[in-house]
Amino acid sequence: MRIGSNEHKELFCRTFVESHRAYDPKDWPWPELDDLSLARLRAIPIWTMALEVEQDAGVMLEGYAKTEGDPIVREALALQGYEEARHGRILQCMIDRYGLKVTPESKGKEPTRDAFIGFGYDECVDSFAGFGIFRLARDARILPESLTSLFSRVLVEEARHIVFFVNWVAWDRTRRGLRGPLMQAIPALLCYGSAVTRRVKGGSEMAGSAPKNEQPEDMRIDLFGEVLSGLTPTAFLRACVEENDRYMAAFDQRLLRPRVIPTLGKFALAILETIDRIRAFPKSAPPSPSSG
Repeated sequence: MRIGSNEHKELFCRTFVESHRAYDPKDWPWPELDDLSLARLRAIPIWTMALEVEQDAGVMLEGYAKTEGDPIVREALALQGYEEARHGRILQCMIDRYGLKVTPESKGKEPTRDAFIGFGYDECVDSFAGFGIFRLARDARILPESLTSLFSRVLVEEARHIVFFVNWVAWDRTRRGLRGPLMQAIPALLCYGSAVTRRVKGGSEMAGSAPKNEQPEDMRIDLFGEVLSGLTPTAFLRACVEENDRYMAAFDQRLLRPRVIPTLGKFALAILETIDRIRAFPKSAPPSPSSG
């Protein structure tokens, strides 16, 4: 199958549309949380940013879909907009139920091709890390399984979104004359570079604005120290790589997958594993002094 062909377009759009699942987060069985779980959930500093991203993406994609002339692509773009807005409703349900403090401010992204491309590459970066973080958090039982299990379908949808996006952007660039691997690779690398820069900047701003623990020092508890005490960069990257491979394996082999961030992740993981093996290698004992 030729990337950018009508066959390719039909495949990535129909795969996306037909794999959509209907549900309303208000109908989810949101569990009661014990005090420790509730404190951990409230201490996670991403909820404001996550709500802003999902709500703005839903509005942006809904508007951008209306500008697409191809009916099957327009349907898929509009559906992704609906799912992004639904992710915002999921977060809002959680925020309301558990009393999370969020102060979202809509950035009001314009419904343009450039806005969708920037958002799509951001999702590719976020999803690679998010797959690993979710698995580690679930394995460590940071939050009850009754809550984390609800979000499994969100991870599946994020995987669908990034696969749809990388196929859409390859198809879109092809119809604009950017044919061949090199012509596709150059703008992709530039966009990934911009996405990583945005995420590093956003992470720094989020860390700087994280709520401070206002309890007296002798009364403070480490909410995550016990469950995360064994976490290493190697373990984190391994979880990201393995989970990304698992999610991507579910898609038709003819479809493109995000490659840049997973490839960099595998390269970094190989380096870290090599360093770990060197450190674990037993040092040879010093030679015993020779007898006179």
